[in-house]
Amino acid sequence: MNTELSLESTELSLYRYPKRSVEQLQAWDSADEYMINTVADLTLAKQFSVLIFNDSFGALTCAYNQYNVTTVSDSWISHAAIAQNLDENELSTEQVKVQDCLAELPENVDLVLIKIPRTLSLLEHQLAMLSHVVTPNTTIIAGAKAKDIHNSTLALFEKYLGETKTSLAKKKSRLIFTTITETKALEIPAPMTWDVPKTNISLSNHANVFSRNNLDIGGNFFMQNLPKGEYQHIIDLGCGNGVIGITAARLNPQAKITFVDESFMAIASAKENAATNIASHEPDVEFLVNNCLYDYEPHSVDLVLCNPPFHQEKAITDHIAWQMFKDAHRALAWGGALYIVGNRHLDYHIKLDRLFDNHEIIASNAKFVIIKAQK
Repeated sequence: MNTELSLESTELSLYRYPKRSVEQLQAWDSADEYMINTVADLTLAKQFSVLIFNDSFGALTCAYNQYNVTTVSDSWISHAAIAQNLDENELSTEQVKVQDCLAELPENVDLVLIKIPRTLSLLEHQLAMLSHVVTPNTTIIAGAKAKDIHNSTLALFEKYLGETKTSLAKKKSRLIFTTITETKALEIPAPMTWDVPKTNISLSNHANVFSRNNLDIGGNFFMQNLPKGEYQHIIDLGCGNGVIGITAARLNPQAKITFVDESFMAIASAKENAATNIASHEPDVEFLVNNCLYDYEPHSVDLVLCNPPFHQEKAITDHIAWQMFKDAHRALAWGGALYIVGNRHLDYHIKLDRLFDNHEIIASNAKFVIIKAQK
């Protein structure tokens, strides 16, 4: 896999995070290249303030680290990748600030670069926040694969910022240019709230949380088949809004519950939802933004519950699920168990057999399977 981003204005070595000896996915895309080449035609003063959204692995942050850069991302992995690639290229971090999507944005920004996120609600949240800090002097450029830019995408830019147009496509990517003629400072959409049927659970989901408007069918199936026992420490791994951990807490009131996700918005949602739905459990609840269970204490957990993703950003991949399984195996005490739910066709039982040397089918239906593996 190519790790060298070589453009007329930029030469960088870029890696995904975590850096792997065998990597099949590139750490940047043609939209990154298109944006960097376009900005190269602009005149940027050294004191320019640059605001970057959704820089997956640091291509844009590294390209503009010499300016006053604020990078906004909901992903802990992206934060780590940016730090890794700044270090890899021996670039200064003195003028680089990396923050999550709920933090306040800097004011009087000169240049805004936006990689269009997979979730339209996250884009709306970011554009609404942006409407409070941009001025008619702010240059705004967004980019994505051409197939991911829709009329609904452009409508959000028009609604929150101003007149919007698109570029021609290059290497299957397209840019969006928005001109600010008046400052709008529109209201930022509130988290989505709804009740889970037949559970007495009320959820609040921030913009980038998976299954934001309702309970996904895999999660619903998992909730119906969670174990009850003498567990002392349970982890909800890849917790999203925390509904699995909340259900586990109700079934196992004696257990400490740890919610883990790489999304800052997911952990913020899980905190709010735990406070609403298991308030009496609060002394025995913790929340971690992390890459799976990186650096978690070995042999310290009785039960790990996991609904693993099979994509990273827009790339289909099973390496995150594999990392989750390996980290769970390391964190589990002897005799502890990992429960997962997944689509039947993903054949997770094969991976679990390699790690745990055993698996048990707890429940299945036409689409999903729940598997237990014991250490």
